[in-house]
Amino acid sequence: MSTPTPRDVEHIFEQLRKGLVPERGLDAFAVGVEAPRGELHRQLDLVAHGDGSTKFLRGGYGCGKTFISRLAVHDAQSKGFATSFVVVSDNDLKFHRFDDVYKKVLTELGTSSCGRGALGDILDRWIGRVEESLIEAGEDEDAEGFDAKVRDRLNDDLMARTRGQAPQDFVRVIQTIFDLKQKGQVAEAGSLISWLGGSEKVAASAKKTAQIKGDIGSRDALDYLRGVLEIVKAAGYAGMLIVIDEAETILRMRKDSRHKSLNGIRQIADAAGAYPGLLWLFTGTKEFFDERRGVAGLAPLHDRIRFMSRNGKASLRQPQLALSPFDADRLRAVAHRLRSLYPLPKPKNDDDQPVLDRARLEERISDEFIERLVKEVTEGFKGDVGVVPRQFLRQFVEQMDLLDENPTHDPMTSYGFQPTELRPEEKALLDSDPPPEDEGDDIPFEDQW
Repeated sequence: MSTPTPRDVEHIFEQLRKGLVPERGLDAFAVGVEAPRGELHRQLDLVAHGDGSTKFLRGGYGCGKTFISRLAVHDAQSKGFATSFVVVSDNDLKFHRFDDVYKKVLTELGTSSCGRGALGDILDRWIGRVEESLIEAGEDEDAEGFDAKVRDRLNDDLMARTRGQAPQDFVRVIQTIFDLKQKGQVAEAGSLISWLGGSEKVAASAKKTAQIKGDIGSRDALDYLRGVLEIVKAAGYAGMLIVIDEAETILRMRKDSRHKSLNGIRQIADAAGAYPGLLWLFTGTKEFFDERRGVAGLAPLHDRIRFMSRNGKASLRQPQLALSPFDADRLRAVAHRLRSLYPLPKPKNDDDQPVLDRARLEERISDEFIERLVKEVTEGFKGDVGVVPRQFLRQFVEQMDLLDENPTHDPMTSYGFQPTELRPEEKALLDSDPPPEDEGDDIPFEDQW
């Protein structure tokens, strides 16, 4: 477990107050996820050594699919990977359009040093490594022909890594970006980096500089992704992790779009081995994988990633990794971890004494209170611990905030379970109704936890 920075801690609690999964610092309170986390580490090690792979996280409401996939991003960056976290949307991401997927992947591309939109930074790092290799080989960086040698080496490196399969426009854009940077034309180079990232709002004059027309199309998008992947590795990264979260959103699409999107996933799964160093991680509900409107309705994909279990046990190493929902023990463990992380206030100016110190926090937010909170929230949702985590964590953080703001606050005497901003599954349980049924093209809203 790594030690989160103060900014990461603030981010964690701010997101939990909103009922959301933090994007950073997850490692600080990741408990009870050692098995799935270990399997994802195994997958990352495979692709770091030259394989290409896909993995599918399956689970119902409250299983932590988004949490685990966000944690996978953290772990991947810690291992030297570039990453991208993409949420499927039926509004701005049609998964059967690979140009849409490519654009979202490149928009969310990040590294440990650049959280988002990292393509330009990765290109600079690649160029720098090529320059350093030439200098180490005895080339004079101040010589007149040095830039031309760097340009040639970049081209040779790219062609060798992609085995000559990179689109010609891709190669020309890379060459032009380098030329513009060397001339100090940073804005012009930035425009072409935006085009390379899938932007459709690049001026025609910028495209003309690189002798390209139009934008990256669906047919070529995966070839461009291959080129970006090779640049990522040439820049010194171990590979790429691409997370496609909430794949069940595909089930809300019209039948024709739904089938095309599922077929797109099949194409990616079939071609995974041709992208050494790339791990695709998809998350989805059981309905997405098991219903005829989902993966089960597309035999080639279903046969390839079929989920299998024997006597209630399932191997973690099969294509689908099943996640179990929270249980009471895990809730307690997360609460204890968050209590130890809670940021204490600075000392008061008048008497140099803190309003809340660690001893007082643990006295008021006691183990007994944590046990009570687990019991009341769980009972409030009719014993369905899988639905509990978001509400539990939100109310737990609220009690610590109240104690911080009001020194006389006593959770044991004043707390009463009051769920907030209910989602469909939560409301159904509180109303003692059965979970919403799957009707037509609509599916229950999938909680981020």
